[in-house]
This record gives sequence, C-alpha cells and structure tokens, in this order.
Amino acid sequence: MIELQDIAYVRSGVADLPTAVDFAVNVVGLELVGHVDGHAYLRADTRHHCLAFVEGRSGVLSSGFTLIDEDALAAAESELEAAGVKVIRGDRAGATARHVRDYLAFEDPFGNVVELVVDQSRLPGPVRFGRTAGITEFGHLCLDAPDVRVAYRFWSSLFNARASDWIGDMACLMRIDPVHHKLAVFKGDGPGLCHINFQVESIDDVMRSWHFLTERGVEIEMGPGRHPQSSAIFLYFKGPEGLTYEYSYGVRRITDETWRPRYFDPAEPDAIDLWRGPTKRPGTQTQIPFTAEPREAGR
Repeated sequence: MIELQDIAYVRSGVADLPTAVDFAVNVVGLELVGHVDGHAYLRADTRHHCLAFVEGRSGVLSSGFTLIDEDALAAAESELEAAGVKVIRGDRAGATARHVRDYLAFEDPFGNVVELVVDQSRLPGPVRFGRTAGITEFGHLCLDAPDVRVAYRFWSSLFNARASDWIGDMACLMRIDPVHHKLAVFKGDGPGLCHINFQVESIDDVMRSWHFLTERGVEIEMGPGRHPQSSAIFLYFKGPEGLTYEYSYGVRRITDETWRPRYFDPAEPDAIDLWRGPTKRPGTQTQIPFTAEPREAGR
C-alpha cells in the first residue's frame, strides 16, 4: 500500500497570471514566494509553496502528495504499474520546477492528474501574508469524479486513504492522518479540482473574511456555515479562472481507530450545513488532459 504523508501542492494553469497572483495574494492572503519561467509560487505555511500558477492554458494541471522517501517513491511506481496505472517519472527540470527532489505522475481512473513527490522544499522563515486572513496552513484539496464510489475504491485500495464520512454518493471525505480529511472527492461531470482549502485561526477570521470578500464583490459560493462531518466552519469563494478557495476553522481530528464512516443524506436540510444556510456545490477548475510528460506540462 502506498502511504501518503501529506498534501503537497496544487498546480494550476492560468491564462492571466498577474490577475491570478493578485487575487491569491491580496484577496486570499497567500505569500508570493517568487516568479520563475512563467511559474508563480504561493505559500501559506512552511511548504515552499502550496499553490503554483503556471502561465498558459487555464485549468488544473496536477495535485501533489508527499511520500516519505525515494524508496517509497520507487515502490509506489511499482505498485501503480502492477495495478495497470500508467506512471510517468519526472525529470530533473520538472523536479526543480516543483521544488522537490523527485516525483512521478499518473492519472486516477477519471483523468485527474496526481503527482507523488519526495523531499518537498521547506521555507523556515515566517510567512509574509498578503493580508491578515488568519491562515495557518494548506488544509486539504478536493477532486471531482463522475463516480465517487469508484474513486474511493481507487484511493483506499492503492493508498492509505480511509473514508471518514460520506455525503450520499455526492462526496467522500478521506483522511491520511488524524485530520478528518486531507482529500475529498466530489461527484462531477469529469475530472477537475473542486476546491483548495486553507485553515484559519478562529471563527472570527472566517467572519472577517466574509465581510472583506463581500465588500469587494467576490463571489461567495457557500457559507459561512458549519459542516456536520468535519465540524469545520467554512466559507467558499470563487477566484479567477474557475479556482475555488475555502477558508475553514475547527476541523475534526479522528484519533479513535474504531471510527466508522457515517452516511449523510444530501437531501436533508442540514447534511451540508448544520446552520441550514443556502448550499451550493463549489465550482470546478477543469483538469487539463494528461497528454504530455511532466517536464512538458510543467514548463
């Protein structure tokens, strides 16, 4: 079994790089680490970056997860290939662009491009946030899949992902450590990135950002509200080029090994939001097809 250690990053293709960066820094509050060869790197914690914008075609390029070491990467390559999954090993230029020692890439059963990386670079200095949003870390990422049950079987049979909770056949929330979910899969028409999440320090940060965003005309997709599954207080909002961001506070941690996934009926009025506010499925940034090796896709 492939042991995912943590989420690493999201790589997002953008047609208008300055606008995407401006929003990520001055609205979301991330730190711009730097621009290199059409890449803009943004961070929220000690990771060198959690979000990379790559100038070019608009859409999500890949989502990354960390493994413990190079032996684990080699073993993952073998396990994926034995399961019939096509794997492409990254090259030196691609690893440099991702600020990792080594990596590989593959597609899930629906065409979501996933990268497994080792030795993701860390920046020890304090984060210089673009604005005070209370961000503490890159929290989780959410992919789309036409069949959530098939997606779960893929992630749970090959990887150490475990279902924490189900929202009907609409969503599966999965953990790879005690955090309620680091990976979620939502039902969608095709592959794509449903949203990326940033944890914040307090409910006050969520509410202040809600006012900040509404005052600036940013589209609020859902919230403020409280998810009954993770107990987190949430706020989803739309950024440029179809990228949805989420702030949340108070996510549940599961330390009880006897935990069993719960089933929430999405038809119930409080299945998504305990506060019974209006709910709307977050939008998706479409996956760019995996038609090239990582060194080409990551120029």
